[in-house]
Amino acid sequence: MLEQATMLGGYRVLDLAEDGCMLCAKILGDMGADVIKIEPPGGSLTRNIGPFYHDIPDPQKSLTWFFLGLNKRGITLNLETTDGREIFKRLIKTADFVIESFEPGYLKSLGLGYEDLEKIKPDIIMTSITPFGQTGPYVHYKVTDIVGVALSGQMWMYGEPDRAPVRIPAPQFYWQGGLQGALGTMVAHYHRELTGEGQHVDQSCQQAMILTLMNSAETWDLNRVNIRGQGPSGMTARPTPPGPLLWRQILQCEDGYVLVYLAGGLQAGYVASSRALVQWANQDGYMLELKDFDWSKLDYQALSQEDMDHMFDLLQEFVITKTKAECLAQAVKHAILLIPVNNVKDVVGSPQMAYRGFFKSVEHPELSETITYPGFPIITSKAHPRIQRRAPLIGEHNTEIYERELGIPREQLVLLKNRGVI
Repeated sequence: MLEQATMLGGYRVLDLAEDGCMLCAKILGDMGADVIKIEPPGGSLTRNIGPFYHDIPDPQKSLTWFFLGLNKRGITLNLETTDGREIFKRLIKTADFVIESFEPGYLKSLGLGYEDLEKIKPDIIMTSITPFGQTGPYVHYKVTDIVGVALSGQMWMYGEPDRAPVRIPAPQFYWQGGLQGALGTMVAHYHRELTGEGQHVDQSCQQAMILTLMNSAETWDLNRVNIRGQGPSGMTARPTPPGPLLWRQILQCEDGYVLVYLAGGLQAGYVASSRALVQWANQDGYMLELKDFDWSKLDYQALSQEDMDHMFDLLQEFVITKTKAECLAQAVKHAILLIPVNNVKDVVGSPQMAYRGFFKSVEHPELSETITYPGFPIITSKAHPRIQRRAPLIGEHNTEIYERELGIPREQLVLLKNRGVI
């Protein structure tokens, strides 16, 4: 049976990144590249990021590492030793991509900057994923996820209007950098395929985060209004007076929450949806005050906050009597802008995800268990993303790569290990 084709089969990636920046090489591995994750002797710091398998703090059982290390082989190598740098240069000759997230200037100080690697492999692509990029006044600032999210403007857009901003509980800053880093790497790869030229890709996590802010920059530019967290509500930006108009989006239903739009004005889709929603509620004796309301005449610039709140109070009285499944069924049947707010259990059990085979089972022989992973957001007709292997154990592929591929004698590997090189 022929091996299934992949987009990056035959290409090699050296992954020096940490934390969410590891997502970059993970994506390249999903597309078939041979990714070699290079850790310092003793293991990557990312292995200490929880949660952990069965809540057992162990660098070999980090679920964060399990995901970010998927589709990678793993070796240990100390780049701060002369022998370590020489081995890395030998690996560069076999590689097509280098992904790193060190502080700007660190690799250059070791003689392993892009200019140095380019001399060894002229068409090498190095992608550097750092908090603020390789230049600028913030270039050497130290940043955790919460600091990066705050500086990027995203935190301002979450929380309640009368309370301090909050962050999304799941990490964002370095993961967004890793995601955009993969995009930048592939664009550079396409350029290389056309011209034969490698290049240095400079990815700023802050700039990647700013891309998540949607139309907030435009709203500020046009109306001088800073969109900020409104809790379960949306906001129509209006000059003061009368000031921004808040409209609830998340309402409680019988077994959870739904996202619903009750809107109108010049947008025909909103008008038709709101009319159908009110008709459905009227059948059960709810929202009777709005039975003959002309949604096409709804004027957001003139509507008072009190009137808007009253309409949504009526809607809440109705929605609380319905389950998420009932809401979805009616929304699909009558083209109502309403959708359940899924939790993780709902997503994992989704028939849509099952049909598309999104979640994948990965064998972990060292745990004597199979673990379910999120899969790939794309399905291609020719070259398919796929699971190649689970995340590596510390130094798992040292012998395979150093001895069998680079031809370093086993006796020398023992000496290198004793000297802290591998």
